[in-house]
Amino acid sequence: MSGHVDNLSPAQERLLAQFQENIQDVLSALPNPDDFFLLRWLRARKFDLQASETMLRKHVEFRKQYDLDSILTWQPPEVARMFNSNGICGHDREGSPVWYHIIRGLDPKGMLLSASKQELLRDKFRSCELLLQDCERQSQKLGKRVEKITAIFDFEGLGLKHLWKPGMEFVREFLSALEANYPEILKTIIVLKAPKLFPVAFNLIKSCMNEETHKKFVILGDDWKQELTKFISPDQLPGEFGGTMTDPDGNPKCLTKINYGGEVPKSYYLRHQLRVQYEHTVPVGRGSSLQAGAIGFGVFLKTRLGERQRAGEMTEVLPSQRYNAHLVPEDGSLTCLKTGVYVLRFDNTYSLVHSKHISYTVEVLLPDQTYVEKLEKF
Repeated sequence: MSGHVDNLSPAQERLLAQFQENIQDVLSALPNPDDFFLLRWLRARKFDLQASETMLRKHVEFRKQYDLDSILTWQPPEVARMFNSNGICGHDREGSPVWYHIIRGLDPKGMLLSASKQELLRDKFRSCELLLQDCERQSQKLGKRVEKITAIFDFEGLGLKHLWKPGMEFVREFLSALEANYPEILKTIIVLKAPKLFPVAFNLIKSCMNEETHKKFVILGDDWKQELTKFISPDQLPGEFGGTMTDPDGNPKCLTKINYGGEVPKSYYLRHQLRVQYEHTVPVGRGSSLQAGAIGFGVFLKTRLGERQRAGEMTEVLPSQRYNAHLVPEDGSLTCLKTGVYVLRFDNTYSLVHSKHISYTVEVLLPDQTYVEKLEKF
């Protein structure tokens, strides 16, 4: 059985019912957690109940971390809106949204020098939520459930600049998050105009995708325009890609829906704009970590007061991640839901050669009474 609604074996039906019962405490934190939604997590872990539950519970924390419930009202940085070379345009022959990625217009270095990695990741997750929103609209319009998307990657112009190490690290981090938090939404990944460098680029990212995702790649040859119409009808395909769709002004590139990117002007580079004054400066030695090129950072809540604890002994509040703070200053905020001692941990354990000097500022703000009353209701 496929593991989809209306195609479940008796064993799969029992696992679905048990899964729903096990996660009752987090259902209210999930968007539309119906059988279609829950089965995505079960299929992603081959109906392993414990693995599926662990995956979903981690996703609940991920939603809080990136504030996904309100991300569609969030405004990405101007540089992302102007130079991120992608867009959602049209639907495939089964009604699924199509997500375009234009590699030649991508300037990885310019983007990462002009916005924090967290902002750029959040912009990607915002696109994922827009795609799911479009799936919901299509479901209502077509009278059938639409829950997958088609992705098109135009690899014309792929060059060494696209294999820049921090840029590839960003891609790998996004793909890992996509696999972990948006399971079973990719239907087909169509590759166009793949150059000789494509196998190198794919080799750098394939470890972030499972085998099932690898099977979804379709690489089209020289007759890609004709082949593409097998997946997408011409009226839903931009003229630039062999279809008949245009912008209202007749532009075949459909610029109102697809951003073709370009080189990011140096005027956007944050290093040329920011002069950050920090309150603390501390060294982090080679292969070491400190509680107080890239650096790992996480926030933990102590479980025993008055004594020193290792990270593994504390409650993880903000998962440790690598930040490109050597390129762009990172900032962010965290809501502390429990009273206690919070530990800021800078981690350099992956660096065996280079020590780091970290400058940072921490500000603790008390919540207003309205927010306190809201929290006390839960």
